[in-house]
Amino acid sequence: MLNEKNILITGCCGFIGSYLTMRILKEYNGVHIVGIDDMNAYYDVSLKKYRLDKILSLNKDFTFIKGDISGRELLDKVFSKDRFDIVVNLAAQAGVRYSLEDPDSYIRSNIIGFFNLLEEMRAHPVEHFIYASSSSVYGGNEKIPFSTQDRVDHPVSLYAATKKSDELMAYTYCHLFKIKSTGLRFFTVYGPAGRPDMAYFSFTNKLLKGEKIKIFNHGHCKRDFTYVDDIVEGIVRIMDQGPKQDYNLYNIGNDHPEDLMNFVYTLGRCLKENGLLEEDFDLDGHMELTDMQPGDVPVTYADTAPLKKDYGFKPDTPLAAGLDRFCKWYKEYYGKDSG
Repeated sequence: MLNEKNILITGCCGFIGSYLTMRILKEYNGVHIVGIDDMNAYYDVSLKKYRLDKILSLNKDFTFIKGDISGRELLDKVFSKDRFDIVVNLAAQAGVRYSLEDPDSYIRSNIIGFFNLLEEMRAHPVEHFIYASSSSVYGGNEKIPFSTQDRVDHPVSLYAATKKSDELMAYTYCHLFKIKSTGLRFFTVYGPAGRPDMAYFSFTNKLLKGEKIKIFNHGHCKRDFTYVDDIVEGIVRIMDQGPKQDYNLYNIGNDHPEDLMNFVYTLGRCLKENGLLEEDFDLDGHMELTDMQPGDVPVTYADTAPLKKDYGFKPDTPLAAGLDRFCKWYKEYYGKDSG
Protein backbone atom coordinates (compact mmCIF):
# COMPACT_ATOMS: atom_id res chain seq x y z
CA MET A 1 0.00 0.00 0.00
CA LEU A 2 1.04 3.59 -0.60
CA ASN A 3 -0.06 4.76 2.83
CA GLU A 4 2.84 6.27 4.81
CA LYS A 5 5.19 6.13 1.81
CA ASN A 6 7.78 8.77 1.01
CA ILE A 7 7.59 9.46 -2.73
CA LEU A 8 9.58 11.53 -5.21
CA ILE A 9 7.75 12.59 -8.37
CA THR A 10 9.75 14.43 -11.02
CA GLY A 11 7.82 16.48 -13.55
CA CYS A 12 5.14 17.04 -10.90
CA CYS A 13 3.73 20.11 -12.68
CA GLY A 14 3.54 18.35 -16.02
CA PHE A 15 0.35 16.92 -17.44
CA ILE A 16 0.58 13.36 -16.09
CA GLY A 17 2.72 14.30 -13.09
CA SER A 18 0.16 16.74 -11.69
CA TYR A 19 -2.71 14.27 -12.06
CA LEU A 20 -0.68 11.55 -10.38
CA THR A 21 0.41 13.80 -7.52
CA MET A 22 -3.15 14.93 -6.79
CA ARG A 23 -4.55 11.41 -7.01
CA ILE A 24 -2.09 10.06 -4.43
CA LEU A 25 -2.47 13.01 -2.06
CA LYS A 26 -6.26 12.70 -2.16
CA GLU A 27 -6.55 8.94 -1.72
CA TYR A 28 -3.71 7.78 0.53
CA ASN A 29 -2.98 8.52 4.16
CA GLY A 30 0.33 9.63 5.57
CA VAL A 31 2.11 9.97 2.25
CA HIS A 32 4.77 12.60 1.80
CA ILE A 33 5.46 13.67 -1.78
CA VAL A 34 8.44 15.69 -2.92
CA GLY A 35 7.77 17.09 -6.37
CA ILE A 36 10.45 18.46 -8.70
CA ASP A 37 9.76 20.47 -11.84
CA ASP A 38 11.89 23.00 -13.72
CA MET A 39 8.80 24.85 -15.01
CA ASN A 40 10.47 25.32 -18.40
CA ALA A 41 8.89 27.31 -21.20
CA TYR A 42 8.45 24.47 -23.71
CA TYR A 43 4.80 25.46 -23.53
CA ASP A 44 2.78 28.07 -21.61
CA VAL A 45 4.21 28.17 -18.08
CA SER A 46 0.92 29.54 -16.72
CA LEU A 47 -0.61 26.12 -17.37
CA LYS A 48 2.09 24.51 -15.23
CA LYS A 49 1.47 27.08 -12.49
CA TYR A 50 -2.25 26.31 -12.71
CA ARG A 51 -1.53 22.61 -12.11
CA LEU A 52 0.83 23.43 -9.22
CA ASP A 53 -1.79 25.66 -7.62
CA LYS A 54 -4.30 22.81 -7.77
CA ILE A 55 -1.82 20.52 -6.00
CA LEU A 56 -1.04 23.10 -3.32
CA SER A 57 -4.74 23.83 -2.77
CA LEU A 58 -5.16 20.29 -1.41
CA ASN A 59 -3.15 21.32 1.68
CA LYS A 60 -1.53 17.91 1.93
CA ASP A 61 2.02 16.82 2.75
CA PHE A 62 3.64 18.00 -0.46
CA THR A 63 6.97 19.75 -0.94
CA PHE A 64 7.65 21.49 -4.24
CA ILE A 65 11.18 22.05 -5.52
CA LYS A 66 11.78 24.08 -8.66
CA GLY A 67 14.79 22.59 -10.38
CA ASP A 68 16.24 20.61 -13.25
CA ILE A 69 17.13 16.92 -12.77
CA SER A 70 20.02 17.31 -15.19
CA GLY A 71 21.71 19.22 -12.36
CA ARG A 72 23.34 16.64 -10.11
CA GLU A 73 23.85 19.02 -7.19
CA LEU A 74 20.10 19.52 -6.83
CA LEU A 75 19.40 15.79 -6.72
CA ASP A 76 22.23 15.22 -4.24
CA LYS A 77 20.51 17.61 -1.84
CA VAL A 78 17.06 16.09 -2.39
CA PHE A 79 18.15 12.49 -1.86
CA SER A 80 20.36 13.38 1.10
CA LYS A 81 17.46 15.07 2.87
CA ASP A 82 14.73 12.46 2.26
CA ARG A 83 14.79 8.68 2.10
CA PHE A 84 12.39 7.76 -0.69
CA ASP A 85 10.45 4.53 -0.90
CA ILE A 86 9.32 5.14 -4.47
CA VAL A 87 10.67 7.36 -7.23
CA VAL A 88 8.46 8.19 -10.23
CA ASN A 89 10.25 9.92 -13.10
CA LEU A 90 7.87 11.87 -15.31
CA ALA A 91 10.33 14.68 -16.03
CA ALA A 92 11.30 14.64 -19.68
CA GLN A 93 11.53 16.84 -22.71
CA ALA A 94 8.47 15.65 -24.58
CA GLY A 95 7.43 15.89 -28.21
CA VAL A 96 8.60 14.14 -31.33
CA ARG A 97 8.63 17.17 -33.63
CA TYR A 98 10.37 19.50 -31.18
CA SER A 99 13.30 17.08 -31.03
CA LEU A 100 14.13 18.23 -34.55
CA GLU A 101 14.41 21.83 -33.34
CA ASP A 102 16.14 21.53 -29.97
CA PRO A 103 17.88 18.15 -29.62
CA ASP A 104 20.10 19.39 -26.79
CA SER A 105 17.15 19.66 -24.41
CA TYR A 106 16.33 15.97 -24.96
CA ILE A 107 19.85 14.86 -24.10
CA ARG A 108 19.94 17.02 -20.97
CA SER A 109 16.60 15.95 -19.54
CA ASN A 110 15.93 12.49 -20.96
CA ILE A 111 19.48 11.11 -20.84
CA ILE A 112 21.54 13.07 -18.30
CA GLY A 113 18.62 13.66 -15.95
CA PHE A 114 17.61 10.01 -16.08
CA PHE A 115 21.20 8.91 -15.44
CA ASN A 116 21.45 11.27 -12.46
CA LEU A 117 18.36 9.70 -10.89
CA LEU A 118 19.80 6.21 -11.34
CA GLU A 119 23.04 7.26 -9.69
CA GLU A 120 21.16 8.78 -6.76
CA MET A 121 19.16 5.58 -6.29
CA ARG A 122 22.37 3.59 -6.46
CA ALA A 123 23.64 5.64 -3.50
CA HIS A 124 20.24 5.87 -1.76
CA PRO A 125 18.33 2.60 -2.42
CA VAL A 126 14.57 2.72 -3.05
CA GLU A 127 11.87 0.05 -3.15
CA HIS A 128 10.72 0.80 -6.68
CA PHE A 129 11.65 3.10 -9.56
CA ILE A 130 8.86 3.85 -12.06
CA TYR A 131 9.50 5.91 -15.16
CA ALA A 132 7.75 7.14 -18.28
CA SER A 133 8.79 5.66 -21.57
CA SER A 134 6.80 6.13 -24.77
CA SER A 135 5.02 4.35 -27.60
CA SER A 136 7.49 6.23 -29.82
CA VAL A 137 10.11 3.54 -29.12
CA TYR A 138 8.22 1.22 -31.49
CA GLY A 139 9.19 3.43 -34.41
CA GLY A 140 7.90 2.13 -37.72
CA ASN A 141 7.05 -1.36 -36.42
CA GLU A 142 4.48 -2.90 -38.74
CA LYS A 143 3.40 -5.70 -36.40
CA ILE A 144 0.36 -4.64 -34.41
CA PRO A 145 -0.60 -4.42 -31.65
CA PHE A 146 2.75 -3.27 -30.28
CA SER A 147 4.08 -5.64 -27.63
CA THR A 148 6.84 -5.02 -25.10
CA GLN A 149 8.33 -8.26 -26.46
CA ASP A 150 8.86 -6.65 -29.88
CA ARG A 151 12.30 -5.48 -30.94
CA VAL A 152 12.59 -1.70 -30.82
CA ASP A 153 15.97 -1.14 -32.42
CA HIS A 154 14.95 1.41 -35.06
CA PRO A 155 13.67 4.64 -33.46
CA VAL A 156 12.61 7.25 -36.01
CA SER A 157 13.07 10.31 -33.78
CA LEU A 158 15.62 11.50 -31.25
CA TYR A 159 12.83 11.58 -28.65
CA ALA A 160 12.21 7.86 -29.21
CA ALA A 161 15.93 7.14 -29.06
CA THR A 162 16.22 8.85 -25.66
CA LYS A 163 13.30 6.85 -24.28
CA LYS A 164 14.78 3.57 -25.50
CA SER A 165 18.07 4.63 -23.92
CA ASP A 166 16.27 5.12 -20.60
CA GLU A 167 14.92 1.58 -20.75
CA LEU A 168 18.41 0.22 -21.41
CA MET A 169 19.97 2.22 -18.58
CA ALA A 170 17.23 1.11 -16.18
CA TYR A 171 17.89 -2.52 -17.11
CA THR A 172 21.63 -2.11 -16.57
CA TYR A 173 21.21 -0.50 -13.13
CA CYS A 174 18.69 -3.19 -12.20
CA HIS A 175 21.17 -5.88 -13.19
CA LEU A 176 24.22 -4.29 -11.57
CA PHE A 177 22.78 -2.52 -8.55
CA LYS A 178 19.42 -4.25 -7.93
CA ILE A 179 17.33 -1.14 -8.57
CA LYS A 180 13.86 -2.57 -9.19
CA SER A 181 12.30 -0.64 -12.05
CA THR A 182 9.13 -0.48 -14.13
CA GLY A 183 9.07 1.36 -17.44
CA LEU A 184 5.72 2.49 -18.84
CA ARG A 185 5.24 3.09 -22.53
CA PHE A 186 2.47 5.68 -22.73
CA PHE A 187 0.28 5.93 -25.84
CA THR A 188 -0.96 9.41 -26.95
CA VAL A 189 -2.18 10.78 -23.62
CA TYR A 190 -4.93 13.42 -23.69
CA GLY A 191 -7.34 15.14 -21.34
CA PRO A 192 -8.09 18.39 -19.46
CA ALA A 193 -5.11 20.65 -18.68
CA GLY A 194 -2.95 18.68 -21.08
CA ARG A 195 -0.03 19.73 -23.24
CA PRO A 196 -0.90 22.47 -25.75
CA ASP A 197 1.42 20.92 -28.36
CA MET A 198 -0.68 17.75 -28.53
CA ALA A 199 -3.03 17.48 -31.51
CA TYR A 200 -6.36 17.70 -29.68
CA PHE A 201 -5.24 20.85 -27.84
CA SER A 202 -3.50 22.61 -30.73
CA PHE A 203 -6.39 21.75 -33.09
CA THR A 204 -8.80 23.34 -30.63
CA ASN A 205 -6.69 26.49 -30.37
CA LYS A 206 -6.50 26.83 -34.14
CA LEU A 207 -10.14 26.07 -34.88
CA LEU A 208 -11.34 28.62 -32.33
CA LYS A 209 -9.21 31.21 -34.11
CA GLY A 210 -10.65 30.20 -37.47
CA GLU A 211 -7.30 28.83 -38.62
CA LYS A 212 -6.73 25.66 -40.61
CA ILE A 213 -5.43 22.50 -38.96
CA LYS A 214 -2.87 20.28 -40.67
CA ILE A 215 -3.89 16.64 -41.10
CA PHE A 216 -0.68 14.68 -41.58
CA ASN A 217 -0.29 11.72 -43.92
CA HIS A 218 -3.49 12.97 -45.59
CA GLY A 219 -5.49 11.56 -42.67
CA HIS A 220 -4.21 8.01 -43.04
CA CYS A 221 -3.07 7.64 -39.43
CA LYS A 222 -4.34 5.79 -36.39
CA ARG A 223 -3.54 6.62 -32.79
CA ASP A 224 -4.20 4.76 -29.56
CA PHE A 225 -5.54 7.77 -27.65
CA THR A 226 -5.37 7.19 -23.89
CA TYR A 227 -7.24 9.33 -21.37
CA VAL A 228 -5.04 10.77 -18.62
CA ASP A 229 -7.05 9.24 -15.75
CA ASP A 230 -6.45 5.80 -17.24
CA ILE A 231 -2.71 6.47 -17.38
CA VAL A 232 -2.73 7.54 -13.73
CA GLU A 233 -4.82 4.54 -12.69
CA GLY A 234 -2.20 2.26 -14.21
CA ILE A 235 0.67 4.07 -12.47
CA VAL A 236 -1.08 4.05 -9.09
CA ARG A 237 -1.82 0.33 -9.27
CA ILE A 238 1.81 -0.40 -10.07
CA MET A 239 3.00 1.85 -7.23
CA ASP A 240 0.50 0.32 -4.81
CA GLN A 241 1.08 -3.35 -5.65
CA GLY A 242 4.81 -3.10 -6.33
CA PRO A 243 6.97 -4.58 -9.09
CA LYS A 244 6.23 -8.09 -10.34
CA GLN A 245 9.87 -8.68 -11.25
CA ASP A 246 13.08 -6.75 -10.78
CA TYR A 247 12.84 -5.25 -14.29
CA ASN A 248 9.46 -4.59 -15.92
CA LEU A 249 8.01 -2.95 -19.04
CA TYR A 250 4.34 -2.31 -19.79
CA ASN A 251 2.28 -0.53 -22.40
CA ILE A 252 -0.44 1.77 -21.10
CA GLY A 253 -2.75 2.47 -24.02
CA ASN A 254 -6.43 2.28 -24.83
CA ASP A 255 -5.94 -0.87 -26.90
CA HIS A 256 -8.21 0.69 -29.52
CA PRO A 257 -6.53 2.82 -32.22
CA GLU A 258 -8.72 5.57 -33.62
CA ASP A 259 -8.66 6.75 -37.20
CA LEU A 260 -7.26 10.29 -37.32
CA MET A 261 -10.20 11.66 -39.29
CA ASN A 262 -12.66 10.12 -36.82
CA PHE A 263 -10.69 11.78 -34.03
CA VAL A 264 -10.96 15.19 -35.77
CA TYR A 265 -14.71 14.85 -36.36
CA THR A 266 -15.26 13.70 -32.77
CA LEU A 267 -13.33 16.68 -31.46
CA GLY A 268 -15.32 19.01 -33.73
CA ARG A 269 -18.60 17.58 -32.47
CA CYS A 270 -17.52 17.98 -28.83
CA LEU A 271 -16.45 21.58 -29.44
CA LYS A 272 -19.86 22.34 -30.94
CA GLU A 273 -21.80 20.56 -28.20
CA ASN A 274 -19.93 22.58 -25.57
CA GLY A 275 -20.58 25.87 -27.34
CA LEU A 276 -16.97 26.50 -28.31
CA LEU A 277 -17.76 26.33 -32.03
CA GLU A 278 -20.94 27.35 -33.77
CA GLU A 279 -23.15 24.50 -34.94
CA ASP A 280 -22.70 25.50 -38.58
CA PHE A 281 -18.89 25.72 -38.33
CA ASP A 282 -17.35 24.24 -41.50
CA LEU A 283 -14.85 21.74 -40.07
CA ASP A 284 -13.93 20.26 -43.45
CA GLY A 285 -13.14 23.70 -44.77
CA HIS A 286 -10.64 24.21 -41.97
CA MET A 287 -8.54 21.11 -42.72
CA GLU A 288 -5.35 21.02 -44.72
CA LEU A 289 -4.24 17.54 -45.78
CA THR A 290 -0.48 17.24 -45.86
CA ASP A 291 2.38 14.72 -45.89
CA MET A 292 3.69 12.84 -42.89
CA GLN A 293 6.13 14.79 -40.75
CA PRO A 294 9.63 13.43 -40.03
CA GLY A 295 9.65 11.30 -36.90
CA ASP A 296 5.93 10.44 -37.06
CA VAL A 297 4.52 6.97 -37.59
CA PRO A 298 1.25 5.95 -39.26
CA VAL A 299 -0.14 3.70 -36.49
CA THR A 300 0.18 3.24 -32.72
CA TYR A 301 -1.61 0.31 -31.06
CA ALA A 302 -0.91 -0.98 -27.54
CA ASP A 303 -0.98 -4.59 -26.44
CA THR A 304 -2.16 -4.15 -22.84
CA ALA A 305 -2.63 -7.84 -21.95
CA PRO A 306 0.43 -7.97 -19.62
CA LEU A 307 -0.79 -4.92 -17.66
CA LYS A 308 -4.22 -6.47 -17.24
CA LYS A 309 -2.74 -9.83 -16.24
CA ASP A 310 -0.38 -8.40 -13.63
CA TYR A 311 -2.44 -5.50 -12.27
CA GLY A 312 -6.04 -6.23 -13.30
CA PHE A 313 -6.47 -3.06 -15.32
CA LYS A 314 -6.62 -1.80 -18.88
CA PRO A 315 -7.59 1.71 -20.04
CA ASP A 316 -11.11 1.93 -21.45
CA THR A 317 -12.26 5.58 -21.54
CA PRO A 318 -14.04 6.17 -24.88
CA LEU A 319 -12.54 8.91 -27.04
CA ALA A 320 -15.79 10.91 -27.18
CA ALA A 321 -16.08 10.93 -23.38
CA GLY A 322 -12.48 12.03 -22.90
CA LEU A 323 -12.67 14.79 -25.51
CA ASP A 324 -15.93 16.05 -24.02
CA ARG A 325 -14.23 16.42 -20.63
CA PHE A 326 -11.37 18.27 -22.26
CA CYS A 327 -13.75 20.67 -24.01
CA LYS A 328 -15.60 21.39 -20.77
CA TRP A 329 -12.30 22.14 -19.04
CA TYR A 330 -11.12 24.30 -21.97
CA LYS A 331 -14.28 26.39 -21.85
CA GLU A 332 -13.93 26.88 -18.10
CA TYR A 333 -10.20 27.66 -18.21
CA TYR A 334 -10.02 29.90 -21.27
CA GLY A 335 -13.60 31.03 -21.67
CA LYS A 336 -15.85 30.54 -24.67
CA ASP A 337 -14.39 33.46 -26.60
CA SER A 338 -10.75 32.51 -26.03
CA GLY A 339 -10.12 32.21 -29.76
